[in-house]
Amino acid sequence: MKIANIDGQPHLITSASTAQPITNAPDVLTALTQSESLRLGSTLQFTADQLEAPITTSQQIFAIGMNFLDHSQEIHIKLPTVPSVFTKFSSSLAKPTATVRMHGPKTDWETELVVVIGRGGRDIPEGEAMRHVAGLMVGEDLSDREVQFANAEPQFSLAKSFQNYSPIGPWVTSPDTIANLDQLQITTTVNGQVMQQASLDQLIFKLPTLIHYLSGIVALQPGDLIFTGTPSGTGVGRDPQIFLKPGDQLTAAITELGALQLTMA
Repeated sequence: MKIANIDGQPHLITSASTAQPITNAPDVLTALTQSESLRLGSTLQFTADQLEAPITTSQQIFAIGMNFLDHSQEIHIKLPTVPSVFTKFSSSLAKPTATVRMHGPKTDWETELVVVIGRGGRDIPEGEAMRHVAGLMVGEDLSDREVQFANAEPQFSLAKSFQNYSPIGPWVTSPDTIANLDQLQITTTVNGQVMQQASLDQLIFKLPTLIHYLSGIVALQPGDLIFTGTPSGTGVGRDPQIFLKPGDQLTAAITELGALQLTMA
């Protein structure tokens, strides 16, 4: 199932433009994780602009760097032997049709699969990890490369946490509806031009490994998010480099999970 946050209320998505309000859950995460059957209101029409960020109260947002082989190669970074983790801040979360005011002239795109933790815990075995996942969605890890590379050693978290630099959505899809996660494809387009395209089978560290690794260090909490990494095709990795400009239209999509439609300002 796919559950969206429409005008502040969880809705079961029934088509690209129709949904049913969920009347017995206060938010998307509760609707995905409660044992009680969903009670649904009458079908209604919605537009993309009505969609809010599906998750807004994350206590922890993890992001995995260099988790696609080709992306690590394009930015000339040695492959990690364990997940390379940084954090993003919840104040950067944004709706799936956000207008993003860029902080500087070197704002870059990174489309990623985002995991929503439904059941927390420590030391979660890989074999049980997917039972702790409430759902999956699209995320855009926008990055100010000037801030990121201002020092000799990169500064990740703040460079990726400006206002609206973490759009998510357009809804959360429960994992049981995805037949083969590895076959899903990430695509980023800027003004209609494809900039990134890769399937999730290229992830170096898969979701169970990431959940096991993180929970061995911190206690995962319901509503936590994991941005799982981006493929090659980022602006900073190109020669010459390309960055976003005011007025650019950025589309971030993953097959079966939907798309973000962002306007740069």
